Amino acid sequence: MSEALMELGALIEAKRADCVLGWDVTHDELNVDVAPSNLVAFVEFLKTEPTCKFTLLIDQTAVDYPERVKRFDVVYHLLSMHQNHRIRLRVSVREDEMLPSITSVHAGANWFEREVFDMFGIIFTGHPDLRRLLTDYGFRGHPLRKDFPTTGYTEVRYDEELKRVVYEPVSLTQEYRQFDFMSPWEGANYILPGDEKEGAK
Repeated sequence: MSEALMELGALIEAKRADCVLGWDVTHDELNVDVAPSNLVAFVEFLKTEPTCKFTLLIDQTAVDYPERVKRFDVVYHLLSMHQNHRIRLRVSVREDEMLPSITSVHAGANWFEREVFDMFGIIFTGHPDLRRLLTDYGFRGHPLRKDFPTTGYTEVRYDEELKRVVYEPVSLTQEYRQFDFMSPWEGANYILPGDEKEGAK
């Protein structure tokens, strides 16, 4: 399988050198780094090229690397049932950078892109209906960014007296926000049953 994927990677790079920034085969999977400006044309090429025929968009997500200048990798997984191959496309973007939507090529990208927008805050230009998908309309922030607080910013609860849902700022005492990363056993200030045998040796 790896040989066939190596040949496919070399072929794709030769035919679309304007789009491919780099590629590799890892764990029997072909990974291709794509230039953001040529993304739509490249996805169209992969779908229509007879040697590829990646006609199914299986998944689309993002990965957050806050320490990098190009903070996000937007990742596309495509399947060619004709060739029995999978390909992973990676597009690196800055936090303030927008990506073109691929909904014109794969209609299934509609909800995937909405989810990535909701969870990471990445904007897809040309998307027919880019709005939050998993969080509430007034939600603040993007939960899958690594700098998003684990407690969130707002608490949502149902108020019996008001007979409606109310939104309140999260207020936790500081002790709940600090962790020493010790297991209960490491922090224990006592001898567990059986441990006394260790000292007897």
